[in-house]
Amino acid sequence: MNWNLSNRLALVTGGSKGLGLATARKFVAANARVVIVARGEAELEAARDELARGAQATVAAYVCDVTSSEQIADVHARIERDLGGIDILFNNAGTHAHDDFLRLSDADWAADLELKLMSNVRFARLAMPGMIERRWGRIINIVNTMAKAPKALTAPTSVSRAAQMALTKVLAGEGGPHNVLVNAIAVGLIHSDQLARAHASSGTNKSYGDFTNGLAQKLGIPLGRVGESEELANVVCFLASDASSYVTGTVLNVDGGMCPTY
Repeated sequence: MNWNLSNRLALVTGGSKGLGLATARKFVAANARVVIVARGEAELEAARDELARGAQATVAAYVCDVTSSEQIADVHARIERDLGGIDILFNNAGTHAHDDFLRLSDADWAADLELKLMSNVRFARLAMPGMIERRWGRIINIVNTMAKAPKALTAPTSVSRAAQMALTKVLAGEGGPHNVLVNAIAVGLIHSDQLARAHASSGTNKSYGDFTNGLAQKLGIPLGRVGESEELANVVCFLASDASSYVTGTVLNVDGGMCPTY
């Protein structure tokens, strides 16, 4: 399906690679004006150049460490000055930090909450007033299936992602009267840079394809395979579009049926 996001300004955090870049490509194809932010300047510029080649509308990129409240505030001010108000906020930045609970320090917990929860809080707090004023807005938060069904050795990520789900519900309730829709996506096993790094650090002699197929079998994914980043991006575009006009306050699983809960 082709989504029409003409004249909408979409901000993608963690937009230089992986799921963020795949979603930015879909936004570009839907004729949105697209802003990507990430920490790495070289990767960010390369992603911007790639997106701009196929774009009918503006593509911009800003370096930003989303764990810094000062950098978030600065980037938001620059985006509003250069391009206007944000219509679509895709909070995608994050990593899969996990360890034995007893080995996690206060610093580990604080770093994960800053990256995943507080970056969502800060960007939403800055973007929502304009969305409310224009009576149109979309906020989409990435979580993972462990937020719904946490297991041993999944902290701090499963906990911070669960907090994001609670934030999603709060913002949906407050944004609803103003036509600001807020949803989250619980991601399962998707081809991404994180998965490629997991393969590289595993010490296995298996190819990447055999490695990921083995993970899909081990995790009992009913579809029997790892998802493609474009498949997740399609769901983000649906939630960003007018087709989702009666969907808010929900967390959609995009996981091939892996998660045992709704």
